[in-house]
Amino acid sequence: MKRLIIIPTYNERENVVRMIRRLMAMDECFDLLIVDDGSPDGTAELVRGEQQHYAQRLHLIEREGKLGLGTAYICGFKFALERGYDRVFEMDCDFSHNPDDLSRLDAMLSDRDVAIGSRYSQGVNVVNWPMGRLLMSYFASKYVRIVTRMPVCDATAGFVAYRREVLEAIDFDRVKMNGYGFQIEMKYTAWRLGFKLGEVSIIFIDRVEGTSKMSSGIFGEAFFGVMQLPFRSIKRK
Repeated sequence: MKRLIIIPTYNERENVVRMIRRLMAMDECFDLLIVDDGSPDGTAELVRGEQQHYAQRLHLIEREGKLGLGTAYICGFKFALERGYDRVFEMDCDFSHNPDDLSRLDAMLSDRDVAIGSRYSQGVNVVNWPMGRLLMSYFASKYVRIVTRMPVCDATAGFVAYRREVLEAIDFDRVKMNGYGFQIEMKYTAWRLGFKLGEVSIIFIDRVEGTSKMSSGIFGEAFFGVMQLPFRSIKRK
């Protein structure tokens, strides 16, 4: 069973080395792909330095310019499929997603096709977020559930695991959203294609180092993009 974690980065100098070393030291064997969008703070250079120690398991794709979360993950998905990975994991670099929860997501894939690290499946498990951002995130997931009828409590979650078969079935050229709406669209597409989704309750802790990438433009894309999802024709690749 080959497993790959994909982490998109942009200006994550404060976190990337600690995250790499933490993941490489885990008992479970995960390979790691960093997709860096031309970080001006030297994130990619730090990753290259770590590749000297983890050459077989640590991979780096460098892209020119800030091209967005969605295209970074799609780039990573294609990398995973080309190299025969069986399970693919998404997570952030800032430790808001606990690496120890990866094993729980992996275990859920034994009887689910998509495993979601959920902040809202058992109450609200978010630490250190401003109340405004917490409410926006929580009610965004409620809104998605009402509009799409998708049975997921945390539709915007970015801590997700996919079986290979799911990614093979999705036509990435038809994925329209690129910010946090990308996370909604991927889950919705998998669900509409008949794959089984499951949620693992996690505790989400806001980043300590670095700066958030959230913006009003990202939120707007997700809000209006969700309205179109139920009317979209979705077919297997």
